Amino acid sequence: MLVKNKQVLDGYRKCPNFVSNILFVMSLNCSMEDLPEALLTEILNRITRTGDLNSLSLVSKQLYKIEGNQRDAIRVGSGLCTATEALTSFCARFPNLRKVEIDYSGWITGHGNQLDNKGLSVFSSHCSSLIDLTLSFCSHIDDSGLACLAYCKTLVSLRLNSAPKITSVGLFSVAVGCTSLSALHLIGCEKIDSVEWLEYLGRDGSLEELVVKNCKKINHHDFLKFGSGWMKLQKFEFERKRGKYDLLDPGNVVYDSSYNAHSMDVYDFFCESLKDLRLAHIKTWPDVGLRVVLGKCKALEKLCLEYVHALNDNDIIALSRSCINLKSISLWLNLQLYSSDVGYCETRTSFTDSSLYTLALNCRMLQMVDLSFTGCSRDWPSEIGFTQEGFLVLIQSYPIRVLVLNNANFFDDEGMKALTSSPHLETLELILCHAVTDAGMRFIAHTPCLSNLTLRMCHNVTDVGVAELGFVHKLESLVIEYCGEVSLEAAHGVAKSVHYSKDCSDALMNAIGLGAQ
Repeated sequence: MLVKNKQVLDGYRKCPNFVSNILFVMSLNCSMEDLPEALLTEILNRITRTGDLNSLSLVSKQLYKIEGNQRDAIRVGSGLCTATEALTSFCARFPNLRKVEIDYSGWITGHGNQLDNKGLSVFSSHCSSLIDLTLSFCSHIDDSGLACLAYCKTLVSLRLNSAPKITSVGLFSVAVGCTSLSALHLIGCEKIDSVEWLEYLGRDGSLEELVVKNCKKINHHDFLKFGSGWMKLQKFEFERKRGKYDLLDPGNVVYDSSYNAHSMDVYDFFCESLKDLRLAHIKTWPDVGLRVVLGKCKALEKLCLEYVHALNDNDIIALSRSCINLKSISLWLNLQLYSSDVGYCETRTSFTDSSLYTLALNCRMLQMVDLSFTGCSRDWPSEIGFTQEGFLVLIQSYPIRVLVLNNANFFDDEGMKALTSSPHLETLELILCHAVTDAGMRFIAHTPCLSNLTLRMCHNVTDVGVAELGFVHKLESLVIEYCGEVSLEAAHGVAKSVHYSKDCSDALMNAIGLGAQ
């Protein structure tokens, strides 16, 4: 029997795909119950779709048992039975779950009961291998339910998305009890306010990833109390819940364009392990706040600053001097009021060419640049602090592979011509770049490694310019969206993959600052 089982397993492994596998098993004229466990396990290992796994597990009792023991990740929502007995049976069915996501997005009363505190207690007590838990739109779970997670000593990652009843009390219970916790995401948790949980996690120093978005009672100054926790943190993201006019209204606060928050060591924490930093929709003036982090993260590889008020060139200078490993930078800028050298106020975006020059001088590993400007005039000169000259100094100093420009009115066909000398540029995305015309398309077609091109709301590019791209025959993908002078017929066949739309998508509306707030 052992020899036969080995022959069956060897024959199965020679089959090229899943269909061939099943046909081979059927050709043996034996039932699933007769097959060796190693073969059944390998069958299940080759199936990636959850629906296929669920269907196949019904074929035999042996497959049902093996598949249940083997499943280590599951995502459930409105179909989850919430009676205690049903949940206990569910956990017995999948005893080795390591990753669980419970998502009630789109839930209404008619969909049945949600998971509640008692149900979460069943999960925490029966899933002994649980390391990753995501709770989304779980409106029936409060602090007492969340406190049950304190018994999950193996829990490494916790994500709370739109948990309306959770407060700082429940979160503090998790901070104290889950001693292995290294990743925490809080999104839309509007009742979490005090920072005792943050101070505790900072003293423990175990967090490597901290993401807080749209939690209106948590201020960016609160994170300064994280203390020594910054030393181990590798990813940090904070996005303030924004208001209706945050993007377009420069307001009447005048920021000091010469203020240097990094000239004195105001805070004594260090974040030398931080590799990924994103700050969005925060106001750093008149207090220093989180802007001081920009001069303290020596290992930083990815930086995203989205509509952060009061930053100036000194912040980028401090960043570039310490972050020589920077590989990706995204600067999404809107209009703000700054004092000028000659004593009057000017409305412009946060940074000038001085920032670009210092980045070009110090950050030699930069590969991805994303520059977005909101609320600025479409014509040059305008309120944008960058010029094409400064921009090209930056681009031509690095092995740039990905470039995204949104409403960059300083960038024209001469800039497109300069990009042809970028030997590593693979992906280019232009949004609302009205100064780019068909001549620019003729230039960019000869960029050595360009394989992915996206044009959105570039109304001065026509079918003639798109045809120039087709003559070279090297684009892998071409995306054209809401470019009024480009037709589907002209785009067809220009690249191996073409996506064309006459309409303005939600993603594009958000990119130009007109999406829902």
